[in-house]
Amino acid sequence: MDSILSEALLKEVKNHPTVDKYMVFYLKNIGNLYIVILIPKPWSFEWIEAWFPGTPWNPEGASPKPALMGDYEPYWGRKDYPSIGGCYYATRLAVAEALSRMRRQATVLALREIYPEYILPVGVWNVRESIRAALKTKPQIFETLEEALRFIRSLLKVPLQSWVQHSTILRGTLSQKSIKDYL
Repeated sequence: MDSILSEALLKEVKNHPTVDKYMVFYLKNIGNLYIVILIPKPWSFEWIEAWFPGTPWNPEGASPKPALMGDYEPYWGRKDYPSIGGCYYATRLAVAEALSRMRRQATVLALREIYPEYILPVGVWNVRESIRAALKTKPQIFETLEEALRFIRSLLKVPLQSWVQHSTILRGTLSQKSIKDYL
């Protein structure tokens, strides 16, 4: 259902202008940190989770450091089911709703750190509602991606470089120049 609803909303969202600044929303909830970064570029979307040792998807001994996993879609979407599962679509729906309300589109990077105090996953509904709640807070606004990343670095426990290594959006945005950069 999250997939179907978000696809319908994205048809509308893709007709809106892009956000004009980098916007960072975040929320701490039930042993999780959620961060959503809106980047002033046309629609694309990425959801990455970091499961800390001692959590259900990274039990004690499985990995001595957080296990990162995620999925990405370009402007035209994806054809296969994301390996990360239903949280991907739950997050995409919450983001599509917020962009629809804003009458804007963006490249979206959504991050989640899951800490050991999150002892029992309660379902994708919790992710959807947490992302919705995050996107209703007042965003931190930045002129550059570097400024936005400096801010989120202060929130994250996983080193920023680990996120960059796992993120199609971050690697692309950090390495690509646009025509605007030369004007």
